[in-house]
Amino acid sequence: MNKEFKKIKGGVYLVLDPASLDDGKLKKVRQALDSGLAAIQLWNNWMDVKDRAAVVQYVVKLAKPFQVPVLVNENWELLTETDADGIHFDQPSQNLSLIRGAIGRPLITGITCGNNLDNVQFAIEQKMDYISFCSVFPSGSANSCEWVQPATIAAARAMSDMTIFAAGGITAQNLPALLPTGLDGIAVINSIMKAEDPSAVTSQFNQILQQQKIN
Repeated sequence: MNKEFKKIKGGVYLVLDPASLDDGKLKKVRQALDSGLAAIQLWNNWMDVKDRAAVVQYVVKLAKPFQVPVLVNENWELLTETDADGIHFDQPSQNLSLIRGAIGRPLITGITCGNNLDNVQFAIEQKMDYISFCSVFPSGSANSCEWVQPATIAAARAMSDMTIFAAGGITAQNLPALLPTGLDGIAVINSIMKAEDPSAVTSQFNQILQQQKIN
């Protein structure tokens, strides 16, 4: 297995539903990779998927030429069976140190955060690599998240210099309103996976985020 360690940076973080992946969706992933992704996460929805490890490995292989890290969501056992680069938690895990020890290689770790900053503090204490706020706008794919206020993201930025993503209903039209919070990137699903031209959408998001750094 490839032990090369990748770091997660700001930009566009693509979340995939592994249960719905097909040739058409994988083509969209390739197009997004061509335009620059920060990371790919395989959401913990494996309904009717017979070989989970094979799906993870396929996405890892797809992302490898672009040096884009691939993370699994919650299901840490997949880290023992694949070359996935890390894990994203929905809630704080008291077993994080044990997981790191069991895997025996550097891992990228991140966690979903809401308006309560407890998860941010957990991420800081556990020396995690990034946090992702959900949901910043109403979204059909993020309906399990609370609506996060921009002030919360700004408060997290004041607490830490770790990479911060925002997720939920983000489009090229509403993204500029979030830039003053100090975020580094966005986590998206439908904006790319339902786009007619995923490459163009990814490029547009990256341009908007890059402009923030220039300013």
